[in-house]
Amino acid sequence: MREIEEIWRRWSEGNKPTEVEKQKLLAVELDDRARMKAFGIDEANIQAEIEERSQLFLQVHSQIQQLCQSFGFTDSDYIFYRLWTLWLPLARQLAKEKEQLSRTLIQGILGGQGTGKTTLATITRTILAHLGFTSVAISIDDLYKTYDARQKLQQQDPRLIWRGPPGTHDVELGIEILDQFLQPKRAEPILVPRFDKSAFNGAGDRTKPEETPCVDIVLFEGWFVGTRPVETSVFDTLLHPINTPEDKLFALDNNDRLKAYLPLWSKLDRLIVLCPLDYRLSQQWRKEAEQKMIATGKSGMSDEEIEQFVEYFWKSLHPELFIKPLINNTGWADMVIEINADHSCGKIYAPGDFC
Repeated sequence: MREIEEIWRRWSEGNKPTEVEKQKLLAVELDDRARMKAFGIDEANIQAEIEERSQLFLQVHSQIQQLCQSFGFTDSDYIFYRLWTLWLPLARQLAKEKEQLSRTLIQGILGGQGTGKTTLATITRTILAHLGFTSVAISIDDLYKTYDARQKLQQQDPRLIWRGPPGTHDVELGIEILDQFLQPKRAEPILVPRFDKSAFNGAGDRTKPEETPCVDIVLFEGWFVGTRPVETSVFDTLLHPINTPEDKLFALDNNDRLKAYLPLWSKLDRLIVLCPLDYRLSQQWRKEAEQKMIATGKSGMSDEEIEQFVEYFWKSLHPELFIKPLINNTGWADMVIEINADHSCGKIYAPGDFC
């Protein structure tokens, strides 16, 4: 691996790729057939893939390094590895998929706390721009109902103490926005909703929408984007933190509320699942994030508060019950990216390959 890292380092210093270097990278690519398959690479196109990815690396590596530094990544070897094995082939794949359509491509990204949804979307959009494609990122958080509407919702169902679970979003608004992007040759700008999480002392509210022209690719991300209702029988065996009859009823109700989101998910052309090796890592990552924030002098939640907060979301849509079906069913998601405990990427594969 050190030899491969040295190749990327040489390129970053202004050296042009040599045929020997490209052949070494081709050999490494062939060693991971699952990742090749996930990105639509095979023996017929791999030579062209390595050539074009090499040239794209030269164009974007400096800008990507700067972006990564803003996200807290400073290890150049790690950045180049992720750039070569994930960000570049993903952007190229999306560009190819878009070229097959006469309308906007809608790419869904599912990932929980700390899985890197924002990083993936931001860097992918940067590379897409170099490829000549326009894009916009929309979060399911942008579709939250207004503060007033959520207050009324909480009066109807006091269990909805935090925004986030199914039922707290304006699904019809999401469908309307994506439908506008899907209109061929649309000339008018689209008012993309945005959400200010700091409003009302952290309860959050809608803010001024962002006027956006119709783009080539929409990256639609969120913690349960693409998830579907499961058979109610799965709740017969309680799974922590669904420990009580009340917890089970809450889980069942949220499972039922997911049905309203299916028309929104139907707008997705593709779905990527960012899957931690252990779903409980999200709680650890949230604690680490809060501790860093507190260290800078800002206020943050205690470990106990974080545990209650994260477990609330597990009670509403438990990752073991709602994410695994997406990975195991080859018709529901297109790519799985495993996320290690240190936030790095593990295996990249198409659903079904590692069930």
